[in-house]
Amino acid sequence: MKFTSRAVVLPLAALYFLVPIGASIWFSVNEVEGVSFDAYTQGLGTEGLTTSLMLSVRLGLATIVCGLLLMVPTLVAVALYLPGLRRTVEILCMMPLVVPPIALVAGVTTVLSWEQDLADTPFYMTFRMLRDESFPLVLVLVYTVMSLPFLYRSLDAGLRSVDLRTLVEAARSLGASRLQTLWQVIVPNLRTAVVGGAVLSLAMVLGEYTVASVLSYRPFSVWMVEIKDSEAQLSVAAAMLSLLITWGLLLLLTTLAGGRRTPRTPLDSGREDGQDRQDRESRDNRKKTVS
Repeated sequence: MKFTSRAVVLPLAALYFLVPIGASIWFSVNEVEGVSFDAYTQGLGTEGLTTSLMLSVRLGLATIVCGLLLMVPTLVAVALYLPGLRRTVEILCMMPLVVPPIALVAGVTTVLSWEQDLADTPFYMTFRMLRDESFPLVLVLVYTVMSLPFLYRSLDAGLRSVDLRTLVEAARSLGASRLQTLWQVIVPNLRTAVVGGAVLSLAMVLGEYTVASVLSYRPFSVWMVEIKDSEAQLSVAAAMLSLLITWGLLLLLTTLAGGRRTPRTPLDSGREDGQDRQDRESRDNRKKTVS
């Protein structure tokens, strides 16, 4: 039964994902004269594509850094010291899935409208920096909030798969500070979860349109929508490029998760040191016996 179900589900899933992709690729290369790859060879050099794509990538990387700096210490502290707050933290992190992006950006727009009222205060330059067109930090803040569900699910699964309390107690008993314990012990054991959450967050940023469009910024997703009326094939080719980037990141995730070595822990180091001492003592005893 299991084999039969898999033989039916996997081909259907492959058709569900591959048919739209194949149709999109065919649309991007189909010309009146025949097949042409101009949308890929020439069109991808169009003005605005590289700029918007690099902006989206920079926004994505900044979102990943902010999200991990916020979520990793928080979830570790909740798991170790405040387990009663786990459900509350989960609900708060899932809220971006409930609140529509248009409602979220409406609140952000209202806050940004306070800029003129704060013209004579030190906060005016803060608002100007948040709205800098070359690198809008306001998008990073909004995207960080929107990425919380992906980061939470990935990191929570990673924390459940390790004996966190034993790792922390072992590191602390060996003299490691809290920061050293977090960076050198906990994070290596959450490597797969961290990379998975980062890839999902970056994919979300590359495809997000509503917030950037309402706030009048032009990252990659907004650029694709803007050119679809005049250069439909180029828009589809750019979408395939975005998909290729996401697939590459997922492949990187698979490589890191499958080929990584098991992280060393303080307990492992302690066991190895103890084993080394036993080996030395055994060698010394043999030498004494021989002599």
